[in-house]
Amino acid sequence: MGQQQVSELPTESVRLDKWLWAVRLYKTRSDAAEACRGSAVRLNEQIAKPSAKVRIGDTVVARTKAITRTLYVVGLTEKRVGAPRVPEYMEDRTPQEAIDEAFEKRANARLFKHEGGGRPTKKDRRDIERLLDPDW
Repeated sequence: MGQQQVSELPTESVRLDKWLWAVRLYKTRSDAAEACRGSAVRLNEQIAKPSAKVRIGDTVVARTKAITRTLYVVGLTEKRVGAPRVPEYMEDRTPQEAIDEAFEKRANARLFKHEGGGRPTKKDRRDIERLLDPDW
């Protein structure tokens, strides 16, 4: 709350799906709207529709694939901002334990990822043909 309140808009509120997209929480506005419709986003502890109005001082809890983020609205914008400017519009209040857990899950997923064999070699193709057509 020690941050200065920033608003690029003359209005006092912005659509929730636009704000979530603008602060780079979701890659597309459609993804943000879908998350709202799927009850993955809460605005001030209430399940929110994509058209819900976000105001400075609101708390947004958004569930993404890996983590549930808790955000405090510091500024309003409808335009997507660069990553360095995101802190001007939101304060991330996600517990550090949740961030560490998500990071660990992501690292473990990479360790156990199955690498595909890729394109079959000439020998593999011949073996497959023999298997499928014994008269070959």
